[in-house]
Amino acid sequence: MTLTRRPSPFSELVTLRQAMDRLFDDTVFRPYQAWSGTGDYARLPLDVRATKDELLVDASLPGIAPEDVEITVENGTLTIKAEDRAEQTQTQDGWVVREISRGSVMRTVTLPTGLEPDKAEATFEHGVLHLRIPKAEVTKPRQIRISPVTAGAAADGSTDTGA
Repeated sequence: MTLTRRPSPFSELVTLRQAMDRLFDDTVFRPYQAWSGTGDYARLPLDVRATKDELLVDASLPGIAPEDVEITVENGTLTIKAEDRAEQTQTQDGWVVREISRGSVMRTVTLPTGLEPDKAEATFEHGVLHLRIPKAEVTKPRQIRISPVTAGAAADGSTDTGA
């Protein structure tokens, strides 16, 4: 006996939904604006990594001066905003390829609980912002030592008298 599987009528709905999601994606309606930075804010790539002692954030900000970067932490949300104040030419003549973002960039990230933003440190090196936010002592993992139990002592610390 051979089993034959018929295609599910619902399998087509998944692909239709994916097509609709893609249709309403910003990069489909405004591809040049989404990647070129001509909109309100361009894309700001981040690397966020958590260690046992701190949260490390690296933001790529090529061509932006450190004094043009604003970092705020409010209600558990980190916001990095920067503006390229370099002279911008608006002419369209002669460009073959134009991919460098100019203008403002901004990124907002929700932070995990247990950080101490008051003790955060930021450095700027070769167009990369390095932000270090330490974890609070309360949230750091602690190792619990196991005490050996002697042969005559019970687990609650009392001795068995055998009475």
